[in-house]
Amino acid sequence: MNRTKLCVFAVIAAAAALTSARATTVVAPTFEQLVGQAEIIFEGTVSDVKSMWAGEGGQRHIQSYITFKVADAIKGQPGATYTISMLGGTVDGETLEVTDTPKFKVGDRDILFVEHNGQQFVPLVGINFGRFHVRHDAQSGRDVVHTGDDEPLVEVTQLGRGEQVAAAARTLSPDEFKAAIKSQLARAAAH
Repeated sequence: MNRTKLCVFAVIAAAAALTSARATTVVAPTFEQLVGQAEIIFEGTVSDVKSMWAGEGGQRHIQSYITFKVADAIKGQPGATYTISMLGGTVDGETLEVTDTPKFKVGDRDILFVEHNGQQFVPLVGINFGRFHVRHDAQSGRDVVHTGDDEPLVEVTQLGRGEQVAAAARTLSPDEFKAAIKSQLARAAAH
């Protein structure tokens, strides 16, 4: 079996082994679904990315461990640092890439919606939909939030609804986004 076929087989085998028994289709979750499904929500900065071989025989695959320095715990108790485990990465020049999964590097600042860490091939609600980048906007001089698809987050109501927001609208700051998350958590707790 050539290396490409072996790699594809390893991805399929690992994904089957690491995901739950039910099949899932990734549909963009709404804001309410993101907040409700997440077991842990936090803002943090990537402090370390390590990839290593895991599994035996036909189940052997590359697993990556992304460690964040937690700046703000919004839901759950991630601690001072929190590590997520994801399928894929590069070890000794061999790469296992899983299409449409987030790629992390040291220094990335994100707000993450985490679920089933260590049990799913990507432990984020809606895979890439559960990652929000925090970036400094040189034009406005302020920090702003972008979706996992790198679109400016203008309104939380745009999430999962496929609605387009006017390009001139003001992008949410991390504090505004976190306030909306906390407000949603309070509404859910009241019900």
